[in-house]
Amino acid sequence: MGYNVYILRSLVRERYYIGCTSDLDKRIKEHNSGKTKSTKPYRPWKIIYHETFIDKNEAYRREWHLKHPKGYLEKIEIIKKHGGVA
Repeated sequence: MGYNVYILRSLVRERYYIGCTSDLDKRIKEHNSGKTKSTKPYRPWKIIYHETFIDKNEAYRREWHLKHPKGYLEKIEIIKKHGGVA
């Protein structure tokens, strides 16, 4: 079983979401069905990037890094490279 760090892009607004999950398909369906409060207003979502980790803690550290100032430039580069406009 792996853990995924992923970046979603809203198809209706210029909005991105970074998350972590052990079941990527299920989690994307939850985002697009409105079960996630923070992403509900920006549905539908499209996955533009993901990384897989064996270790849960490593995946959560990577998610944290991308969401915080030290990872900002890396996040912007990933978004530009994988179908987003940053």
